[in-house]
Amino acid sequence: MKRSASLTWIVGGLIASAAIVYLIDFAAYPRLHDSMGFYTLLDIAFIPLNVLIVGLFINRLLAQRDRAELLHKMNMVVGAFFAQTGNDLIARLSLFDTELAEDRPHLLFNAQWTPADFDRHRLAVSGDTHAMNVDRSDLEGLRVALAEQRPMLLGLLQNGNLLEHAGFTDALWAVSHLSEELSARSDLAALPASDRAHIELDMARAYGRLLGEWLGYARHLKADYPYLFSFLVRTNPYDPTCEIEVPAPISG
Repeated sequence: MKRSASLTWIVGGLIASAAIVYLIDFAAYPRLHDSMGFYTLLDIAFIPLNVLIVGLFINRLLAQRDRAELLHKMNMVVGAFFAQTGNDLIARLSLFDTELAEDRPHLLFNAQWTPADFDRHRLAVSGDTHAMNVDRSDLEGLRVALAEQRPMLLGLLQNGNLLEHAGFTDALWAVSHLSEELSARSDLAALPASDRAHIELDMARAYGRLLGEWLGYARHLKADYPYLFSFLVRTNPYDPTCEIEVPAPISG
């Protein structure tokens, strides 16, 4: 809000400065438009407008373009993460999800989904309220898998450009924290009830953030890389009917 107010004052000040100089120019030379002084003041009056056009609007357009290019490159990093470890981690965490039947419809994306569909389903699954149960699957296997991927997670978190991708950074921090929590326990099979609840909360946080970023990444692929989106649809771990083989077209 403060930045917007300051920008408003700057724009208003530049326009007012130009207007004042124009008024002085036309007041000082009402009938001498062919004089050197008139055109000198006219050029001076245009300086604030030139600053406004070049210094604010054009630079802002260039900054927006640079940011769009940076986000596009960051999506390549996001894709590498999901290809190497994210997809496997989501599949592992889904085994602890006691409400998987309720979450599944939000994750069965296909070529008919619109950007609005992706946004709606992403909002539904990206929270921390997933019901997780540490007894439903192999908690020790999850700990080992996370420990193996910790160097990659730390490497990604050291990438300063990821600050432009706040949601993905939050997901990485949640996954990294879950890894630390699991690694700090000496015996995952003998957790007290309070500790079980704490681990399940950490799992729900990491799971929800990963699902949100996964759907966001799927939306990006559908818009820019249809062939990669096709592969993602055919390997969707939430779709029990999906097949990696490309189906033959139906002949009429």
